[in-house]
Amino acid sequence: MSAPYASDPARARGRRWPEEEMSFRSPFQRDRDRIIHASAFRRLKHKTQVFVEHEGDYYRTRLTHSIEVAQVARTIAGALGLNDCLTEAVALAHDLGHPPFGHTGEDALQSLMAPYGGFDHNAQAIKIVTRLECHYADFDGLNLTWEALEGIAKHNGPVVGDLPYALAEYDAEHDLELSTHASAEAQVAALSDDIAYNNHDLHDGLRAGLFSEDDICDLPMIGLAFAEVDSLYPALDAMRRRHEGLRRVFAAMVTDVVNTSRSLLADSGAQSVEDIRHLGRPVIRFSDALWSDLKQIRAFLFTNMYRAPSVMVERERVTCIVNDLFPLFISQPDLLPTEWRRNVDIGDEIALARSVSDYISGMTDRFALQEHIRLTG
Repeated sequence: MSAPYASDPARARGRRWPEEEMSFRSPFQRDRDRIIHASAFRRLKHKTQVFVEHEGDYYRTRLTHSIEVAQVARTIAGALGLNDCLTEAVALAHDLGHPPFGHTGEDALQSLMAPYGGFDHNAQAIKIVTRLECHYADFDGLNLTWEALEGIAKHNGPVVGDLPYALAEYDAEHDLELSTHASAEAQVAALSDDIAYNNHDLHDGLRAGLFSEDDICDLPMIGLAFAEVDSLYPALDAMRRRHEGLRRVFAAMVTDVVNTSRSLLADSGAQSVEDIRHLGRPVIRFSDALWSDLKQIRAFLFTNMYRAPSVMVERERVTCIVNDLFPLFISQPDLLPTEWRRNVDIGDEIALARSVSDYISGMTDRFALQEHIRLTG
């Protein structure tokens, strides 16, 4: 049964370009399906989280991460009486704007694009779903509902201050009410992202040998989880022990969000999705105690994984790749594919830089590596 503050597809604000809705799929189901069929979604298969694409087949990619986020988000949305299709759509789209090479690639593009309006992966996701996906006859983009666009733009909270140009341009044409909170569904997608990457980065770091189970058992939640496994299964082999321990940590995070958010929603008195937007605070949260534990886990991962010596060497290498490709395309725009040259005024420096940024950010890890070799030797 839906909660009164759930997003109701029958009351959706519609799409920028009006379309006849379908009798057997709700507007939010269509949003989800269009995202799954988008070219940008398929490319996430070859964009990585921490490790570069060629480093191993078992590490998470942006695609597997997005699927894991959507799974967590559906579970939480169902437990809270929210619309699971809208929640899933935002979860699946939340990383569409990421460039190759994870956060390292984004850092490089942010620096390169500073003179041209900046780069932000959430803003780039909006640009992808409203302009860069060009498959439909009647419109550019995917023509998602207002609710899905709102969720992609501000699932992490209100967006205020200096906006990245891609978000500012679209918001000027189609007001996404950036100063308010997003729906509870979008907030669920954001917390599910935190749950998924904290869980799988522990998995991937262990698989990569950057730290051991003994190292992480000193961290809150994790030590208790492994102690429970050892008590129940004293002779368990190492790989099953790892899985059983981390799945308990995973379950603890999900359970905490459900219980905490259920209480916050009840206390809020919200009776509509508009009440959620204008409440002035998020309603989907971890408890203070678990958030404190997670900060310790994240600090451990930052030091021992994201800034591990082997990862830093690769970060430096891929930063050089982005830093080489960007000025090369700026100085020699004829190197861009024909369809990219055709859609930009080569004499407009800002327009050219933004087009180059769009092109590079859409690359997969492997394509960026291949193009760098082809163009620079």
